[in-house]
Amino acid sequence: MRTTYMPKGNEHQNRKWYVIDAEGKTLGRLASEAASILRGKHKPTFTPHADMGDHVIIINAEKIHLTGKKLSNKLYHFHSQYPGGLKTFTAGQMKETRPVKLVELAIKGMLPKNRLGRQMYRKLNVYAGSEHPHQAQKPEVWELRG
Repeated sequence: MRTTYMPKGNEHQNRKWYVIDAEGKTLGRLASEAASILRGKHKPTFTPHADMGDHVIIINAEKIHLTGKKLSNKLYHFHSQYPGGLKTFTAGQMKETRPVKLVELAIKGMLPKNRLGRQMYRKLNVYAGSEHPHQAQKPEVWELRG
């Protein structure tokens, strides 16, 4: 009888760093690819219940592209937990004021909604400009499919 391969605890500690340039890329396609890397789905040793993913650095978040009428129709809601504390922003307003938050929310929504997803989310670094402070980790460039 064959048994299913399970990676040992120290086998997933060799994490790589990938940098993705968001300039001119579509938000949803970029987010799904980044979430896949954070989960580790690109590795042959992918295990759904373990954090096998790599670190992701996204640069040029301010130059992301949204299709259709999402800039004016897509809404983001934030609440301060006080009465009357609901604040609503369109995707266009978010792109102008907080482009990093726009990309982070898109990727976070594609990760598991549990402790494991929060652990994966901590490996995400998003920057509005083209500079990032992770040169010491020697990140590899990741080209998006399609």
